[in-house]
Amino acid sequence: MTEHSPKQIAIIGGGPAGLIAAERLSARGHSVTVYERMPTLGRKFLMAGRGGLNLTHSDDREAFVARYREASGWMSSWLEVFTPADLCAWAESLGQETFVGSSGRVFPKAMKASPLLRAWIARLEAQGVEFHLRHQWTGWGENGELLFHTPDGDRVVDKPDAVLLALGGASWPKLGSDAGWVEALRTRDVEIQDFAAANCGVEIAWSEVMKSRFAGKPLKTISISLNGETVRGEAMISNYGLEGGAVYALSTPIRKALATGYPVTVTLDLRPNHKIAEVTARLSEAKKGQSLANTLRKAGLSPEAISVLREGGDLPTAPADLARRIKAAPLTITGQTGLERAISSSGGIARDGLDIGLMLKALPGVFVAGEMIDWEAPTGGYLLQGCFSTGIAAARGIEVWMGLQTQPDDVAEETASDEPLADEDPPADEPSAV
Repeated sequence: MTEHSPKQIAIIGGGPAGLIAAERLSARGHSVTVYERMPTLGRKFLMAGRGGLNLTHSDDREAFVARYREASGWMSSWLEVFTPADLCAWAESLGQETFVGSSGRVFPKAMKASPLLRAWIARLEAQGVEFHLRHQWTGWGENGELLFHTPDGDRVVDKPDAVLLALGGASWPKLGSDAGWVEALRTRDVEIQDFAAANCGVEIAWSEVMKSRFAGKPLKTISISLNGETVRGEAMISNYGLEGGAVYALSTPIRKALATGYPVTVTLDLRPNHKIAEVTARLSEAKKGQSLANTLRKAGLSPEAISVLREGGDLPTAPADLARRIKAAPLTITGQTGLERAISSSGGIARDGLDIGLMLKALPGVFVAGEMIDWEAPTGGYLLQGCFSTGIAAARGIEVWMGLQTQPDDVAEETASDEPLADEDPPADEPSAV
C-alpha cells in the first residue's frame, strides 16, 4: 500500500463476512469503517459459540465443496481464496488453537466464540477500523451517499471509494439478519431469489404421548434418509417435530419435496451401526412372554427411539420384519419451521448478478459477501467457512476493482466458468448452531 493512497471503504454488516473483509483491507492500509445495525458486533457468531463454535470442517476438498450443493461449482473458487486451513491459521493467530473433533468438525480449544471475537475486535481497532453501531442502512442518496437510521436520527455518509454489503440472509432476524436490504437492491435492478428456511426443523404430527413424554429428548446415533440421500448424526424431539444436525443436513431435499405438494416421508435407521441380520438376531433372543418394549430395549433401542418406532403404525411381530422397520422407520413430514427459527436461509442475490470479485454488476463499486448471496450449506462448519471465504474474496475484489491488486488467473478462470464485543450468552431461545 506504500505506492497508493489509502481508500475510504464502508462495510455494512458486523458479522464474520464483514469483519474478515475489514481485517484484510485495513491491514493493507485502507481506511475502513464498519456500520452495524445491532448494539454489538458478531451476535450470530457468538450464538455459534454456544454450541462449541464449529469454525469449519476437516473434509477433503471435494467432499467439502460438495456440501454447497447447487452452488458448489462457483463457490469452490471463493472457498479457495480462504480455505479451511487458512481459517484455522487465522484463529490460531488470534490465540485460539483449534482441534478436529471425532465428527471431523473443527473447533477452537476454548469452545467459545467470545475470546476469539474479543481478540479479533482488538486487532481491528489496532488496525484503525472504525465501528458505528446502531446504524441501520436504508439505501443510497442521489449522489451515492450512504443513508442510515440511528437512535440519534437519520445520518448521511459521503460516498466512499467502495462499499461492501455483508448484511446476512433472512434467518433469525432478532440477531440482525432480517433481509431488510432486499428492496433497496431490487429497486436498483439487482436480481434476488426469494428466501426460504434452511438448516431448520421439520414438523411432524406427533401423538400426544410423543409430545408429552419425549419432547426435548435426543435421538442419538441415527441416520435419516430421503430419496436416496442419507445423513447420520443426532436429532432432537420437539413438540412440533424434529430438529438437530441430521435433520438440518436434509433441509434442502425436504424443502424441494414439500414444494411438490405431496406428503414427504423420511425413514429413520434407529440402529445404523448394526446390519439387519444383527438386529434380527437380537430380537430373536426374546423370551416367551417378554413384552415388546423390553424386547426392543434389549435390542438396543432407547425409550425415545421405541416411541418414534411406534409413531409409524402397528409394529410387526416377526423378528426379521421388525428389524426391517427398525432400520427404516417411516415418519411423515408436514412442513418445515420458518425463517424466524431457521439457522440459515436459502435465496438471496443471484450469482448471475455478481462478477468474479463479488461486485454487483448493476452497482459498480458495491460488493457483497456472506449469506446475502444465494448459496446454502449444512451446519458443521460449512456456513461459517462460506461467510469467511466470501468476505476475503470480496475484499480482494475491492482492491482489484480499485486497481490495487491483480486477480490471479486461476481464480478468474475458475469463477468465470460459473458452473453449477457482545454479550457472552445471547437469549436462550436463539439458535444453537451456525
